[in-house]
Amino acid sequence: MQPSNRTSRRSFLVGTGAAFGAQLAAGARGAEPTPSPPAAGEAVRTAIANAPMAMKFTGRTAEEGRQWQAAFRSKLRELLGPCDPPQQWRTTVRSTAKLDGFRREDLLLEADGFSSLPVYLLLPDNLSDRRAGIVALHGHGEFGHHAVAGRDDLPGVQQAIAGSNYDYGRQLARRGYVVACPCLMPFGERLGKREAFGKQDPCGDVFIRLLALGRVLMGENLRDALWALNLLVSRPEVDPVKLGCVGLSLGGRMTMLTAAMEPRIKVAAVSGALNVMQERLSQPYGCGAQIIPGLLQYGDVPEIGSLIAPRPAVWEVGSRDGLVKQPWADEAVARMRRAYQAFSAPDRLLVDRFEGGHQWHGEVAYDVLNKTLA
Repeated sequence: MQPSNRTSRRSFLVGTGAAFGAQLAAGARGAEPTPSPPAAGEAVRTAIANAPMAMKFTGRTAEEGRQWQAAFRSKLRELLGPCDPPQQWRTTVRSTAKLDGFRREDLLLEADGFSSLPVYLLLPDNLSDRRAGIVALHGHGEFGHHAVAGRDDLPGVQQAIAGSNYDYGRQLARRGYVVACPCLMPFGERLGKREAFGKQDPCGDVFIRLLALGRVLMGENLRDALWALNLLVSRPEVDPVKLGCVGLSLGGRMTMLTAAMEPRIKVAAVSGALNVMQERLSQPYGCGAQIIPGLLQYGDVPEIGSLIAPRPAVWEVGSRDGLVKQPWADEAVARMRRAYQAFSAPDRLLVDRFEGGHQWHGEVAYDVLNKTLA
């Protein structure tokens, strides 16, 4: 004979009440509480803190350094995905302007299968011989490459330049270099209408959408930096064996990456980017323009910076730059210095610590550029 529904329900309630009472009694006796999973943010922080970074450089000789660089550069290229610039392209000169000490050409580079690339080309006066060429990369901000090229005739750009000494492309042109200032994604005129992203950070939004296509935003911007370098090499005004790269903030990060992946670059000046992703990602973070998927499995910023060795590299750090945390910065320099020491070139890794904030400094960098590219 089956029990009635009423009997079953009463038995269930009695059993549940007894179990609950036993649970309370156990709690009162100091039993272990019911376990709960860690919050997602805490779980990610723990994983980042324990990231393996399995390809840190530990060698001591130049040969060990070369072998490590070949292996880590290959892994980095794999993580970045396709990043080779087009071999041929069309150049449209959108405008030219004769300015104090140089001529500015506003160019648009186009190639089938690639996003068009806006580039300012700055050509110093009195070009009687070939000059060194420098790629000058911009950081975050609504103005993209306009500020680096010194476009203080555009609304708001003058204030941006004054706040960060941001017109280093123009400064370099007046010092006699041929300078290419490309516009990276998603900034400046490549941003389009900001309201199209709603409340989303354009960096994060574009990163996620590209990732769904098997592409990495940082790899896309590396391609465009290399495209700008190839533009310089193609110009008759440029000595193709005298090439450098400079940048502030995201531009500093991209300068590091571009020099790390391109041996034609003889010298790099990295400003406002002496921080590591292990530290940046230990807190909420949304800048997809600086993310290389899988990087922390193998290394971090110091390992990428070590790929520049033994070529000269200047790392600028402002005393009031809140984006650079000193203990982490010191650790980053120590890891890069190991690579430079392996190549018997510790004096080619320079840290310019200056009084100031998140801004371009240039005093040490200009001297090193002059000596290296003379």
